[in-house]
Amino acid sequence: MFIDKAEILVHSGRGGDGMVHFHREKYVPRGGPDGGDGGRGGDVILEVRATLNSLQAFRFTTRFEAGDGKGGGTNNKSGKSADDLVVAVPPGTLVYDVSQNPVHAEEGGLPHLLGDLTAPGQRLVVSKGGRGGRGNPHFKSSINQIPRTAENGEPGEEKRLRLELKLIADIGIVGAPNAGKSTLLSVLTNAKPKIAAYPFTTLEPNLGVANMDDETTVVLADIPGLVEGAAKGVGLGHDFLRHIQRTRVLIHMLDGLSEDPLEDFLQINAELALFDPGLAKKPMLVALNKIDQPEVLEAWPKLKKELKQHGYEAMAVSALARTNVRELLMKAVSLLAELPPLEETEQPMPVYRPVEDPHDFTIVREPDGYRVKSAAIERAAEMTPFDQSGSVRRFQKLMERLGVDKALREAGAREGDTVYIGEYELEYQE
Repeated sequence: MFIDKAEILVHSGRGGDGMVHFHREKYVPRGGPDGGDGGRGGDVILEVRATLNSLQAFRFTTRFEAGDGKGGGTNNKSGKSADDLVVAVPPGTLVYDVSQNPVHAEEGGLPHLLGDLTAPGQRLVVSKGGRGGRGNPHFKSSINQIPRTAENGEPGEEKRLRLELKLIADIGIVGAPNAGKSTLLSVLTNAKPKIAAYPFTTLEPNLGVANMDDETTVVLADIPGLVEGAAKGVGLGHDFLRHIQRTRVLIHMLDGLSEDPLEDFLQINAELALFDPGLAKKPMLVALNKIDQPEVLEAWPKLKKELKQHGYEAMAVSALARTNVRELLMKAVSLLAELPPLEETEQPMPVYRPVEDPHDFTIVREPDGYRVKSAAIERAAEMTPFDQSGSVRRFQKLMERLGVDKALREAGAREGDTVYIGEYELEYQE
C-alpha cells in the first residue's frame, strides 16, 4: 500500500540531573563542591533516505522516543549524554508540527511547517533533547562557598508531527481518468502499475525510471486521473494534486476516445491552477493518446488546431501500440534540460522559529488559585529540585527577575494562595 500521509509522536530525551556533592579526601577538610553535570538528552532527527519512497514505515510505528541523559557523578564527573534517535523518511517529505493546532491544511488550517526534506542525507532536528542540569560547583560564589544547589535536567520536547509526502519526479504524467497514463509509464519505464480499460484503475501515484543513455536517467510519475472539482478535494483531488507540485515538466495525456478531449484538457488545467497557481506555469507537453484508433485519427487534425489556438503544440501517440512514445519522452527531456539546474532553483529549506522568550507569560485565574503559563518558565520549574533550599531561593529570584511575582500581585494573588506552574503547585508568599 502506498502511504503518503502519517502522524507520529516524537519525544526527545530529558537531560540528566546535576549532582550536589562535596569532595571528601583524607587531610582535605574543605574539599569544596564537586558534583558533576548531567548529560544531554537525545535529539529526535528525521533523515532523508533515498531508498524509501513512501511513509509505509509509520503505519504501525507512530511513537519515537530518544534516550535520557545520565546524572552527574562525584569528583566533577559529567553524566553520559544519550544517543540521538534518527528516523528515516523518504525524499520529498514535508514535516508539520500539529502539537498545538492539529488541523489539516486542506481544511483551511495553518499548521507550522518545520521543514521540507528533499535531498538524500538531509537532516532535520524535530525534537531537541534537554540539556543536562548543572552540578553544585556552578553555584559557588564568594558568599556561598558551600552551595547545596544543583539543577535537574531540562525536560525533553514532545511534538505531534504530520508527515506528508510529495513525490519527487522529473516528469509528471497527468490527465483524465483512463487517458492511458499508466500504460505510457509502463512502456517508458520498468514500472508495473495496475492497468485496465476502466476509469480510476490507478488509485495511487506510481514512479518509474527511464534510461535515456548510459549516464542519463529521468524519473516519471503517473498521477491518478483528475476530475472536475479536484482542487476542492473531489475524488481524492488533494491527495493526487500534491504530488504534481514536485514535478518539473508535465505531460498532459488526452483520451482520444473521450467525448470532448479539449474540454477535458481545459478542465484539468483549471483544476491545476486552482490548487496551485505555480502548476499552471510548469512546462507542459500535450499528447493525444489512442491515435491507433480510426476515429481518433480522424478527429486529430481538428483537435490539434484547437489546441494550437490555446497556445499548445500537441502530438499524437499510442501508448498501447508504442507509437511516438519515445519521441514524446525525448521532447519532455529536452524541456527538462532547458530548465535551470535544481540547485539553482528555489528549494524549500527547514524552517527555524525563534526561541520562546521567557519574559512572555500569562497569568490565568483558576477557581483554586493562579496558573502561570509559559513554556520557558515551566521548564525552569521542572529543572528546579524543590527539596533543596538553595534551589528554591534561586527559583524565587528568577520569578522576581522575570516579573512573575509582580504580575501575580497585580492579578490579585495574596499570601498563601496556590500558584500552578506546569505540574507543580506552589504557595505564593509576599
